[in-house]
Amino acid sequence: MPKIPNKIKMAAAAGGLMTLTVAMIAEFEGYESKPYRDVVGVLTVCYGHTGPDIIPTKTYTKAECDALLEKDLAIVAKAVNPLIKVNIPDYTRAALYSFTYNVGVGAFSRSTLLKKLNAGDQAGACNELKRWIYAGGVKWKGLMTRREVEKAVCLGEFAYAYPLSLSDSLSTWQLAYMYSETIPVVLTK
Repeated sequence: MPKIPNKIKMAAAAGGLMTLTVAMIAEFEGYESKPYRDVVGVLTVCYGHTGPDIIPTKTYTKAECDALLEKDLAIVAKAVNPLIKVNIPDYTRAALYSFTYNVGVGAFSRSTLLKKLNAGDQAGACNELKRWIYAGGVKWKGLMTRREVEKAVCLGEFAYAYPLSLSDSLSTWQLAYMYSETIPVVLTK
């Protein structure tokens, strides 16, 4: 079993599809405010954002990067959701969003993973993730780690494989603060 990073475990514990998805993407894509070329030469910035809208000489603010991630995730969700013809748990969907964010909608739509998922073989679909460890024809350790974590999340294994100790646990309010700019207001009588 892979070691699940604490931020991903905490996001899973807090619940919420997008909270878990953002935690995985932030963990594996990393944050770069200045555009760079990824391992296959694609111009990239922020949390793995790619596209013609990147200004190569610009330094992006955290707010701009957060907005790009939100926009990119909305695009991924809008493209992925209609392709999935079976009911799946949010944690599986979060893993598939993270995967698709990395490999692209086209690759996901043509994958054996999606065929197995829509045939009702969720475990088989999740196990397909471990095959996607190459970029530019080269096997990457970072992709191997990412796919192992995505597979564990996809299968729901994160909940018990590496449980949080009491000293590691954070309250829902602390998690909300970590993953958003605002804390919800609590009304009391």
